Amino acid sequence: QRGTMLAAERVPLCLATMWLLLQSLLLLASCLRSAAAFPKGCYPSEEEGLKTFRCSNAQLTEVPRDIPNDTNKLYLDSNRIPFLPRDAFRDLPLLLELDLSHNAIASVESGAFRGLAEHLHSLDLSSNKLVSISKDTFSNMNAKVNLSNNPWLCDCRLQELIRTVDLVAGSSSGIVCGSSTQEEHVGKAFLQVIADTDFCNVYKKTTDIAMLVTMFGWFAMVISYLVYYVRQNQEDARRHLEYLKSLPSKQRRSEESSTISTVV
Repeated sequence: QRGTMLAAERVPLCLATMWLLLQSLLLLASCLRSAAAFPKGCYPSEEEGLKTFRCSNAQLTEVPRDIPNDTNKLYLDSNRIPFLPRDAFRDLPLLLELDLSHNAIASVESGAFRGLAEHLHSLDLSSNKLVSISKDTFSNMNAKVNLSNNPWLCDCRLQELIRTVDLVAGSSSGIVCGSSTQEEHVGKAFLQVIADTDFCNVYKKTTDIAMLVTMFGWFAMVISYLVYYVRQNQEDARRHLEYLKSLPSKQRRSEESSTISTVV
């Protein structure tokens, strides 16, 4: 009887052990499945209580999919991403920090950061291949932005962009003219250049001059046509008079009467 009681006690213990083992296997399978879904070189972690997803130096050529949507910090630095499409981060509503530095980003589509405006407080786009970006790309964004070490085209578009974004402290000196309409600006810090040159004002003056030249051109064409038209009519009238003078007087009177009646 005692042996029966011991056996009966072992049954719940075995069931509990098997249940814990099953739970452990399911948890392991879930972790393995999640890890398999991430690109090679990407992994989730927790830093200072914030959920972090790291893909640094992972040879990525695009923004990876299946990033956990509760991610707070996303590191995509030191990859080969050339382009940021519209809504690239729309499924990351809790993102606070986004590091895209040291990539090959040359183009950012309008709406690439849509959905991040409310929470994002740090955006790093330094050390890429950016030449020009529309100011609308960062509309309604409160994040501190790093745009240094890119081959920027120094023009009115960049001037408007710099006025729109909130730059990371100390990063403005790294925004250097990679090209410019004026050769002497190349290689200089943009803030140093616009201290002496207002690109948007120059652009406005150039546009105004172009409009004046166009208007003057049309005016000159109209005047030329009127002058040509008057001279042509005068020439036709002169030839007609000479023709009338060359006719015999009787026929000339008939022609003149015909001309007068035609005019009437």
